[in-house]
Amino acid sequence: MKASKYTRETILQLGVYDRGFPELKVGDRVRVTQRIVEGDKTRLQQFEGDIICIRHHGIATNFTVRKIGAGSVAIERVFPYYSPFITQIAVIRRGTVRRAKLYYVRHRVGKAGRIEELIVKSDDHKTAETAQ
Repeated sequence: MKASKYTRETILQLGVYDRGFPELKVGDRVRVTQRIVEGDKTRLQQFEGDIICIRHHGIATNFTVRKIGAGSVAIERVFPYYSPFITQIAVIRRGTVRRAKLYYVRHRVGKAGRIEELIVKSDDHKTAETAQ
């Protein structure tokens, strides 16, 4: 049976549950902590980069993270959202984007390949004005 044929009820019957991860959006810089099994040893490995694609398909949901490694070599990894090997996802910063997929970033070099940070303005000054 294909993963796209699963419904919410069958996903819950399979033991897949809400992972408790923060809401992920395209353009966010995230740090994904993954459990790596090497022989009889296990270790945690972190991968930090920008989300360039999210594919929502029920239990087959996955997201692609891109980072620039040593020597200016780009590295992309696809992480299954419901994988038991992913232990933690931390959002480092939010990005300002206007597209659903950021594949154009693959062809950009240097500063042109960066995603602008989303600046959230606080409502502290608005609450102070209404209190007066």
